[in-house]
Amino acid sequence: MGCLKKARLLQSFLVLIASVSFALAQTPEQMPTETKAAGDPSSAPGIAQLHAMIDRGQAAEALKQLNAMAAQQPVPTGVDRLRGLAYYSLNQFPEADEAFASALKEDPHDLDAAQMRGLTLFRLGRTADAIPLLESAAHWTSETKVDPSYVLALCYMDTRQYDKARGAFAAQYGFAPDSAPAYLLAARFLLRREYLPIAQQFGEKALQIDPQLPLAHELLGEIALAGEHLDVAIAEFEKEQSRNPLAGSIYDRLGDAYTRAGDYTKALQSLQRAVLLEPTSTGPYILLGKVWLRQKDPASAVMYLERAEKMDPNNYMTHSLLGQAYRSLGRTQDASRETQMSEQIQAANQPKLEAVH
Repeated sequence: MGCLKKARLLQSFLVLIASVSFALAQTPEQMPTETKAAGDPSSAPGIAQLHAMIDRGQAAEALKQLNAMAAQQPVPTGVDRLRGLAYYSLNQFPEADEAFASALKEDPHDLDAAQMRGLTLFRLGRTADAIPLLESAAHWTSETKVDPSYVLALCYMDTRQYDKARGAFAAQYGFAPDSAPAYLLAARFLLRREYLPIAQQFGEKALQIDPQLPLAHELLGEIALAGEHLDVAIAEFEKEQSRNPLAGSIYDRLGDAYTRAGDYTKALQSLQRAVLLEPTSTGPYILLGKVWLRQKDPASAVMYLERAEKMDPNNYMTHSLLGQAYRSLGRTQDASRETQMSEQIQAANQPKLEAVH
């Protein structure tokens, strides 16, 4: 009986080992359906994995899984925020806004969702609605890809809250909001968005606070140039030149202003100085080409424009001016090539209307 009992125990042990080995050898697809719960990690990628897919540019693939998870009750934590990120990555902003709103309804303290919904509303042109969200989440978080202070400042500008915009720009760069650098920085961004009167006001305020502030007169010159106030622009650039005589950009800007004013002798002199100080900048070479064309000297224009084209072959203005210069020299084939190149670059750089989903 003792031997028989041992044999039966050994047989049972071998059966157990075989069962375990068979179970371990099965793939998840071979396992019985009832053993795979809906939330089992083998049935779908996890939150972290889906987040990584979005970061790798696989937002569409991740979104399929996320939408399936969003249909569960209750919706797993973090799914709506990730759906918002996926839609945002795909430029589907109305859907992204809806997803981020759901995430905030689930957790009103989700700063990542608040920040991303603010950015989404900004992209939708709803700047007034974006402001409260960006104000509540104006600091960098784990999801931050665009400085929220900068976007908040743009929203303030578009709603004509210029002092708040200055404060937001100052926060981005660590300046005191009422300091001369803060006023000058805000003036630069206001110029970029063509708010010329307020940009001039802020630039002048910066100089009132600090009369020796570098680049203030240059920026005021740029503002005047944008408004075609050529005499004012030249006067401001000359003031900056006297303070910073080795800045190549000042001579470039002076050359541009003199060219627009029709004073080609002073324009050539300033632009030659700019080239010597900034030999890797294409701007002075292009302006020199323009001036020589107006001076009816296409051969000299070609010399500078070909240099600019080698430095930056994707500037449509260079190709356009080269086309004019070659045509004046009778090089019709070269002129046609350059004109066509200029048109192609312009067409490629034109903004495309995004489809509304």
